[in-house]
Amino acid sequence: MTDGAISKRHRAKRIAIYNHKGGVGKTTLTVNIAYALFDLGKRVLLVDSDPQCNLTSYLIEASTVDKMLDSSETASGQTLWSAIKPVAEGVGEARLIDPIERNGLFLLPGDILLSNFEQDLYQFWSEAFLRRVRGYRGTAALSALVNEISAANDIDFVFYDSGPNIGPLNRSILLDCEYFIVPAACDSFSIRAFKTLGQTLADWIKNWSTAVSLAPDNVYLLPGKPKMIGYIPQRFRVYGGNVASNYAQFLTRIDRRISADVGAVLRAIDKDLAPLEFQSRLGLVRDFARRAVLGQEQGIPIWNVGNAAENTHAKAVFHGIAKKIIERAS
Repeated sequence: MTDGAISKRHRAKRIAIYNHKGGVGKTTLTVNIAYALFDLGKRVLLVDSDPQCNLTSYLIEASTVDKMLDSSETASGQTLWSAIKPVAEGVGEARLIDPIERNGLFLLPGDILLSNFEQDLYQFWSEAFLRRVRGYRGTAALSALVNEISAANDIDFVFYDSGPNIGPLNRSILLDCEYFIVPAACDSFSIRAFKTLGQTLADWIKNWSTAVSLAPDNVYLLPGKPKMIGYIPQRFRVYGGNVASNYAQFLTRIDRRISADVGAVLRAIDKDLAPLEFQSRLGLVRDFARRAVLGQEQGIPIWNVGNAAENTHAKAVFHGIAKKIIERAS
């Protein structure tokens, strides 16, 4: 794969459901939104870029996951690490792997060894600022791989499942995305994290802009301008059809802090990186409790477990979110 060829490839719209705070339900949101997009006729590629492999474990039976991880360093390996390993070891470009299809979704399986790539990405990032082609190629290696696989499978949307941190792998992922979604649990810890989230994203965007200005000609570059397409408050309780009072107070705080700590910070860089009106909730996802667990255990959307009334509500919530994503990403 040459840089020139890669830059002309089909590029599916890329989205990360991202918050560096753990425990906000990123993987569950990612899978269920992907299933909703599939129901609406979209082809979706899920990239399990979290070394914890939660997304892979959601969709693939445990014994199969174990076999994939055991063979990921062999010539027949089919995990994301198997693909990226030649780049990490400095012996070549990423190796193409075939995504696994599950219930209409396409998956690039994760791997605990993907954490090895973190240290290499630190080095690649530094080399980019020294105008070394190797630095740009290494930083964009995952993006280039996803370009090829998306083109081969006629993908409409790519969703990265990222780990709960602000490390170099997540930096490369966010800079590869056209859009990101902020998941927010209804608690004070999640709200406090918005300030760090906004400033970190702003720093990544500004620093990469500098690296791009130094780049040699004809080298493939990450887009570097992730736009917040919306946010999703979740994991609250409902009583009598309304948000429980002890959770309702958090919704107003989330609206306000997202606007100030993420939206305003990004708009200071580029007014198009976050909407001005900030009525940008994509939806409200209540605590589905046992239903979410059953969905994970069976690898299916949460509207396919439980009773009919609950299924209707869950399906409406996630299909509503998916329709907004399609509209805003058009």
